[in-house]
Amino acid sequence: MRRYHFLWKMADGAESEAAPESGEGGLLAELLSPINLFLIFLCLYLLYKIVGGRRPASAPSKPRLPPMKKRDFSPQELQKFDGRGEPETEAGRILIAVNGKVFDVSRGRAFYGPEGPYGIFAGRDASRGLGTFSVDKEAIRDEYDDLSDLNAMQWESIREWEQQFQEKYDYVGRLLKPGEEAHDYTDEEDVKEAEQSKQRTKDD
Repeated sequence: MRRYHFLWKMADGAESEAAPESGEGGLLAELLSPINLFLIFLCLYLLYKIVGGRRPASAPSKPRLPPMKKRDFSPQELQKFDGRGEPETEAGRILIAVNGKVFDVSRGRAFYGPEGPYGIFAGRDASRGLGTFSVDKEAIRDEYDDLSDLNAMQWESIREWEQQFQEKYDYVGRLLKPGEEAHDYTDEEDVKEAEQSKQRTKDD
């Protein structure tokens, strides 16, 4: 009799120990149900959007100078635009002449500003320097430079630089030869150049 009682107690204990395992399995199955999995993934997605969306605001871009009204320049007038004034102001505007054409390179200040590698060309005719691959003082002139002593290869280099400047920077006028009169540009030409300037700004 005691033997049967002992077996009955063992069976009863086994059932009581198995019960919690059955309960844990049921809880796990309930958590892994399709609707609960969907809600869990939804919560994780919303959390990611909230945390990921909190990015630091980017610093506002510096305002650029408005397009310059077209005009022609003597070498002496061009020298006033050497970029030594306050950046982003009219006094900080940088002009460079290449093959008789004057370009506003103010947005290329890192290259043509006072501290840039080509800063020596700011406010000057850069044709000789670009044609001879020189950034020495001997490559610039205070007066008009007719470049008559340059060879065909140097002229080809100048024309290549001229094309690059035309594609990237605003054309603002001509470099005047001695005795040459300035051209009176129309408002229509200024509007056209302003539109081209906006397009170049978008491409940068």
